[in-house]
Amino acid sequence: MTTDAFADPAAVARYAEGPPRLVPGFADMQRMAGVLLAETVPPQGAVLVLGAGGGLEIAALAAAYPGWRFTGVDPSAAMLDIARQTLAERLPRADLVLGTITQAPMRPFDGATCILTMPFIGPDDRLPTLKAIRARLKPGAAFVMVHHSFPRGAAEDALHMGRFAAFAGLSGIAFDAARQSDMLSRLTILPPDVEEALLHEAGFTNITPFYTALAFRGWCAAA
Repeated sequence: MTTDAFADPAAVARYAEGPPRLVPGFADMQRMAGVLLAETVPPQGAVLVLGAGGGLEIAALAAAYPGWRFTGVDPSAAMLDIARQTLAERLPRADLVLGTITQAPMRPFDGATCILTMPFIGPDDRLPTLKAIRARLKPGAAFVMVHHSFPRGAAEDALHMGRFAAFAGLSGIAFDAARQSDMLSRLTILPPDVEEALLHEAGFTNITPFYTALAFRGWCAAA
C-alpha cells in the first residue's frame, strides 16, 4: 500500500479538511454507507475499516450507530494519530491497528468498509486485499467500497480529472494539470467494470453500485 502521500506531516494535519471539500456529497455518502452496513451489522455489531487513518469514517458511523465497535487498519502511524484525535470520546469503541489488511484480526466481522483507500493499493495487491477483506467477514456481511473510478484513456482521464479539479476549485483547492497528472501516476484508478470484476473474483456477490459522483464510484457487496 502506498503511504508516500501521508508522509508529509503538514498534509497529514490537513487531511480531515480534504474529503468534505473534494468528494461530492461526502457526508451523504457516509450516511448511505451506514445504511447499507446496517442491513447486516446488528445493533452491537463489529465493523472492519480498511484505511482508517484520519478517523472520519469511523467517527461518522460511530455517531450514527452507537452500539457498533470498530477495528480500523491503516499503514500510516501519523494518520492513526489524527484518527485518535478525530474520534475523541468515541475512541474506546475503536481498535486502531497499524499495518495493512494482513495485520487485521481474522475474527468474522459483521461488515466492512474501504472508503477513499483502494487507489493507494497497487494493482498487484488489489485482488489479494479484497480476498483478505472477504476472509474476515461473516457470510453475507456487507462490504462498502468508495473511491476514484472511471473509464481510462487519454480523453477519459482528461474529462474526469478535469471535473474533479473543477469541483475542487469551487472548494478553494487548486488541481492544475501537473497536479492532476501526478495523481494519475500515483494512484491506481480502475474503470468501474474492472472494479466489479475484481469484487466478483474475490468472492463477493450482490455487487451493487450505490454512489456515483463525478470521478468517484461506490459499491456495496455481500461476502
